[in-house]
Amino acid sequence: MSYLGVGISPGNVPVYQGTNLKVVDRRVKLAELVLRCLICGLGVLAAVLVGTDSQVKEIFSIRKKARFTEMKALVFLVLANGMAAAYSLVQVVRCVVGLVKGNVLFSKPLAWAIFSGDQAMAYLTVAAVAAAAQSAVFAKVGQPELQWMKICNMYGKFCNQVGEGVASALLVSVGMVFLSCISAFSLFRLYGGNKGKNNARR
Repeated sequence: MSYLGVGISPGNVPVYQGTNLKVVDRRVKLAELVLRCLICGLGVLAAVLVGTDSQVKEIFSIRKKARFTEMKALVFLVLANGMAAAYSLVQVVRCVVGLVKGNVLFSKPLAWAIFSGDQAMAYLTVAAVAAAAQSAVFAKVGQPELQWMKICNMYGKFCNQVGEGVASALLVSVGMVFLSCISAFSLFRLYGGNKGKNNARR
């Protein structure tokens, strides 16, 4: 029995027929390609916004320049987003080749490599955003108990640009989380393919 091109097994588990499966695979691959392109662009934007940010302030005739290198969390953020952008660019090429050749995944080892890479990048970008956000809060509100000053009161332009970079990095981390879900679906679907074919034949 079938409904809208979806076969129903005796256990009431939907099983997609061959044509519909190809359509689903292509839509998943297109979604993955769009996400990876967005992550690549946003990752570069975040790294550039934070990495090029600086502001000079004169305090009691002493010129002090604020740069991202003075906060380890921001250095981590720049590196993480640079790595995410480079990784996404490589994956964009792979996705384009896969769409042109009509192959969703070349092999299970490659699927595992993509899944592992996406997971690692997701953890890396989320950690970088969390660290940068914590540092940004301290810079904005200070810490009176430790006599930490409100840095953003003196370096307003610097903090605003860093905030824009952190916002871009947040979008990168969210995108990587979604991508890790897509790669997990693509990977574990390979192991359920034979079972689905057997059910479809019944």
